[in-house]
Formats: sequence, structure tokens, C-alpha cells
Amino acid sequence: MENNFDVIIIGGSYAGLSAGMALGRSLRNILIIDSGKPCNRQTPHSHNFLTQDGRTPKEISEIAKDQVLKYETVNFFDGIVTRTSKKSGGFEVETENGEKFSAKKLILASGVKDQIPDIEGFSECWGISVIHCPYCHGYEVKGKKTGILSNGDLAFEFSKLVFNLSKDLTLFTNGECTLNKEQTEKFNQNKINIVEGEIQKIVHENGNIRKVVLKDGREIEVEALYAKIPFEQNINTEDLQLELTEHGFIKTDHFHTTSTEGVFACGDNTTMMRSVANAVAQGNFTGAIVNRELSDEKF
Repeated sequence: MENNFDVIIIGGSYAGLSAGMALGRSLRNILIIDSGKPCNRQTPHSHNFLTQDGRTPKEISEIAKDQVLKYETVNFFDGIVTRTSKKSGGFEVETENGEKFSAKKLILASGVKDQIPDIEGFSECWGISVIHCPYCHGYEVKGKKTGILSNGDLAFEFSKLVFNLSKDLTLFTNGECTLNKEQTEKFNQNKINIVEGEIQKIVHENGNIRKVVLKDGREIEVEALYAKIPFEQNINTEDLQLELTEHGFIKTDHFHTTSTEGVFACGDNTTMMRSVANAVAQGNFTGAIVNRELSDEKF
């Protein structure tokens, strides 16, 4: 494989592959680098994406990869990027095994890494019955005994969405509740139970949640648990001096350009709207923008 490309895409999931297709169809010589460990690898089914509703995430990504690699100017490298740097005329990328590649432009479709809380059983249920998105998973658990693991303003806003799907709701604040008086009154009006005790463990069967056990001994049965948990970027954003938003996402403008010229970002690393459909849309648009910029520079 050659080492110099028009564009290097870091991340070969939905956003990265979508950007790769747009660029491949524009005859750009590109390299997609991916380690094959997406954050939704435990999720049994993907939803809310036209033509692919109900498929497994792996099925969708495998079909996408197969289609993208049919374009002769698209290359794929299985690995993890450990360093990125700006150099004269573009950028250099280094992988964990020491391979180095260069390109005129970079697209970061590297996603995020969820910070799993230290709660027994949480990781086994994550993406299966402990879920992050009512649009991706809500229909499948509609009307069931549902928990929400969150607190404060975020819990209040998020609960509005979930309340539309299930009226049997319990808010687990995993410590002292930080809802204000008006928010608490609204929860009481809607008969949403607020549980302030710290969670000890999640009892489950093969990732399907059965109940939440608190450190004070209480056990509360639920069939689904929404969780808003922290995350970190998969890529070292300091290498390229990328500016982040207050919520920790890579800051981009409407054209998915970052604070560093020549670097673009799309997908989960830029937005809290984490869905397959959104990642595909962002990747497609970013690929087109990068192709336009390359065209402007060469014409």
C-alpha cells in the first residue's frame, strides 16, 4: 500500500465509510483507518434508519464497507491511530504498529469512548437493555417498566422524551437529587418516581436488565434503563490542537470544518445525536465538502 493520499479518514464506521463513499465516487485517493471496535458492538439491532431498520449494527457496517471498497481509489487499513501531526502540505498519521501515512486533508470520524460507571452489571447490559437513545431504542421498550440514570437539568429534559414512550418511569439519580423545586414538582405531577440512593449493581440475564439494586438494599424492578454517561474522544485532539465544545465534542462549523485548517470531523465525535442515520448523513456531507475544497485548490 502506498503512503500518500488525498484524504485520510480516521474511523471506518458509519460516518467514515459514508465520507469514503462520497470521496471514492469523486475519484479521490483515500485511506480509511479503523480498528473494528465500534461503541455499539453489543447492540443487538439498529433502528430508525430507512431501509436498514432492525438489522444488526455489524450487518450494516459490513454491507457499507463492502460497497465502499468496490471503488478503486478507496483503501482500508486495519489499525489504531496513535499520533496525528500537521506538516508542510498536509498531515501525517502514525498507527500503533509504526506505520506512517500522509494526506492533504484529514477527516476525523473516530467516534467516542463511553465511560462505563463502576456499577456491577452495567457494561454487560450496555447497548442491550441499558440504552442511550429513545430514538434508537425507545420503540422496542415502549410501555415497559423503565428507569433513567441521570440527574439535574439533563435528567429533566431527557425524561420528557422518555415519558412519551412509557409512563411507568423511575429516575435513578445515583446520589443526591439535583433537580430544582419546579422540576421535582413536575416529576411528582407525572408520577415519576425519584430514587436518590447510590446504585450497587444491575441484575440481568444475558444483558437483559431485571432490577436495580441500591447500596441501601432496595431492589427496584425495571425492564429497560436509559443512561446518560460521560465519554471521551477516541482520538488525541491535542495533537492537532482541536477546539472542543463545552460538552466535549469536537467543535465544527456547518461545513464540518474544525478549528484546524484542513481537518474535518463528523459523526458521534461532534454531536450528542448519536445514531446510524445521522452519522451516515454527516459523513456523506463531509466527504462532499472535502472534495469541493480539494477541487478548489487544484483548479
